[in-house]
Amino acid sequence: MTLDATIRVRRAEFELDVAFAVAPGEVVALLGPNGAGKTTALRALAGLTPLTGGRIRLDERRWDEPPGHFVPADRRSVGVVFQDYLLFAHMSAKENVAFGLRARGEHRREARERAAGWLKRVGLGEHLEAKPRALSGGQAQRVALARALATDPDLLLLDEPLAALDAGTRLQVRAELASHLRDYPGHTVLVTHDPLDAMVLADRLIIIENGAIVQEGAPGDVARHPRTDYVADLVGLNLYRGTAEGTTVDLGDGARLTVAEPAHGPVHLAFAPNAVSLYPERPEGSPRNTWPATVVGLEQHAHTTRVRLDGAPSVLAEVTPATVAELRLHTGARLWATVKATEIRTYPA
Repeated sequence: MTLDATIRVRRAEFELDVAFAVAPGEVVALLGPNGAGKTTALRALAGLTPLTGGRIRLDERRWDEPPGHFVPADRRSVGVVFQDYLLFAHMSAKENVAFGLRARGEHRREARERAAGWLKRVGLGEHLEAKPRALSGGQAQRVALARALATDPDLLLLDEPLAALDAGTRLQVRAELASHLRDYPGHTVLVTHDPLDAMVLADRLIIIENGAIVQEGAPGDVARHPRTDYVADLVGLNLYRGTAEGTTVDLGDGARLTVAEPAHGPVHLAFAPNAVSLYPERPEGSPRNTWPATVVGLEQHAHTTRVRLDGAPSVLAEVTPATVAELRLHTGARLWATVKATEIRTYPA
């Protein structure tokens, strides 16, 4: 069975118009900036937001095809894990997982037995009677996942499932979630803002901006070949568009870069921030790509500092704390930026 979704939803001045398919056993991640339409797409799949156009089908089952055909959420074979988990505070972990089974008509005793089995599968066999307030964030996430999977849904929807976790817990739970998704035979759609969550959990990424798909592909392909500024920022690359003639690419406004591989016509250029070197004076015998730039921002990232520079072209560099101290970096500092031609990837625009 394949999930086939053409989702058109109009709201005031916003319109979502995306189309994609999800194969059995596949995990598709929807990424995009706030307001892009990711959550609207998820709600449409769940049956919480009716389509104004398009259709949603799972094999031969029509879930939504306006006008006139709409299957409500409680009649769709869908499991949902929400960002804040939405566990019932007055119920134990076992009762929370059994709730979905009971709602689908299963006998109380059988529902509780199946719920207990699912909690054991996610490593919570010793917490069957625990209330949500007694669980850690990671444990609550696993209860929510067990509740979603216990009904054997054909479609699993994950709405920012790790966003509420602290950094240490997130690492462990992400690995556990990846393992459970590998064993899940149904279709999975994940909405996330976190590129690492998407890269680790998803088989395919779909990037949505302003209600439309702007890029789609395997995580590695998207990371290597970003096609919008949002995607480049997501994967941490400098991205430019220009016109190539041989090994020279004209970026406009007087900016040019030299690349290693000859190309012709419209191209994208991408390179990592750590490929950029900074100098207080113009370096002698430097790589061919050398230009003056002014520091406009400094951002601390773990053990490195990201430096935003205005120039022709403007660029994002990544340097060590030692380099920050040595160059006495501050907003307004004037430097020289260099990048080797061999560090730049070029691909058709």
